[in-house]
Amino acid sequence: MKVGIARESAPGERRVALVPELIAKYKAAGLEVLVEAGAGSGALIPDGAYADAGATVVSTDELYAQADAILRVQKPSPAEVARLRAGQAVVGLLTPLIDPQTAQALATRGAIAISLDALPRTLSSAQSMDALSSQANVAGYKAVLVAADAFGRYFPLLTTAAGTAKPANVLILGIGVAGLQAIGTARRLGAVVKAYDVRKETKEQAESLGATFIVLKSVADASGEGGYARALTPEEQTAQQDELNGHIAAMDVVITTAQVPGRRPPLLVTAAAVAGMKSGSVIVDMAASALGGNVELSRPGETVVTENGVSIIAGDNLPATMPAGASAFYARNIFELVRHFVKDGALALDFSDEITAATVIAHGGAVVQEATRQLLEPAAAPALAPAPATTGGAA
Repeated sequence: MKVGIARESAPGERRVALVPELIAKYKAAGLEVLVEAGAGSGALIPDGAYADAGATVVSTDELYAQADAILRVQKPSPAEVARLRAGQAVVGLLTPLIDPQTAQALATRGAIAISLDALPRTLSSAQSMDALSSQANVAGYKAVLVAADAFGRYFPLLTTAAGTAKPANVLILGIGVAGLQAIGTARRLGAVVKAYDVRKETKEQAESLGATFIVLKSVADASGEGGYARALTPEEQTAQQDELNGHIAAMDVVITTAQVPGRRPPLLVTAAAVAGMKSGSVIVDMAASALGGNVELSRPGETVVTENGVSIIAGDNLPATMPAGASAFYARNIFELVRHFVKDGALALDFSDEITAATVIAHGGAVVQEATRQLLEPAAAPALAPAPATTGGAA
C-alpha cells in the first residue's frame, strides 16, 4: 500500500501531515511513502529530507495517480477532490460537521473519507490519534505568546532601578487542552493567572497549574458529555455573563478557548464586557473562525482595536503559525490512525470497531457517518447554528 503526503492548498496553512522521522515507522508497517514535491516547505522541511529518510518525492499528478491513501492536514479543495479516484482514501481534518458538502463530494467521487476530528476523544485507545488535542495544545501555547507580544507591558513582576512593573493579570476562559496549555504558558511568563469554566471538574486542573479558579454564584456546574459543557438555560446565561463581566473588566489579557464541534463557538465576551476593559488590554479569541468566535467584536484573521483601546486578536489558525512543532504532533496522530486501519500492509476497515465507525465519513460512494448524513438531509438544521453561551469546552 502506498500512502501519499499532499501539499496543503488552504490559504495560510503551513503544516504538513508527515515529518521525516516517521517514515521508518510507515515502512515498518509495510507502507510505501510518497511525498508531493514541496509538501513540507511551509514547515521548513525540504524535499531532500524526505528522500533521505526513505520516501519518494513525486509530482502532484504522480501522487494522486499512485497513492492508495492521501494524507493531509486540512480538507481537500474542490480541484483536489476532482483528482481522486474511486476507492482512494483521504485522511485529514475534514470537518464534516462544519462542511458536510465536502464529505458528499468525496462520497460522490467514490473516495474513502477518514476524518481525525471525528475521533471519539474519550477513548483511551484513541489518545495517540487525537489531533484536536495536539493542535489545541499548540494553539494554547501560541495564543499566550501572541497576547504577550501585543500587550504593551511586561507579563512578569519586574523590579529595576527605574521602578517596578506589576505582573499582568491574565484570564483564561475555557479549561480544555488549549486552556490548560495557556494557563501553564502564562504562568511560566510570570503573569497572575485566573481561569474559569462552567465544568466543576476543571477547577482542580486549573489550580494544579497555578491559576486561581473563578467561582461564579450564578452557575455552580454545567458539566456535559464527552468532555464538553452542557447548554445553559437563558437565565443561567444572563446571570453568568453579568457576573463574569466584572472579572473581565479587571484583566489585562483575556484568552478564550471554548469550541463545540460543528457549532458556532459560544459567546463569552460581549461588546459590553470589552467596553468595561482598560485601554491597552488584549483579548485573544482562539475560537475565531468562519463560524464566529467567543468574542462578540472579533473578526477571524484580523486584529480589531476598539474605541476604548482594547486589542481583539482573532487568530483563525494558530497551529499553522508554529508549523514545525504542530506538524510533528499532527504527523504522529495521523500515523497512529493509519496504522490502526492497516492490516498486512493494506487498508482494512472494520466498522464494528468504534474508531473506524466514528472516523470513516464516506465509503462505498455514500456518506456513512450518521451525524454528517443528517446535515445533508433537506430538513436538517443548519450546520452553523450557534452554540448556547457557555464557557466550557474540550478544545
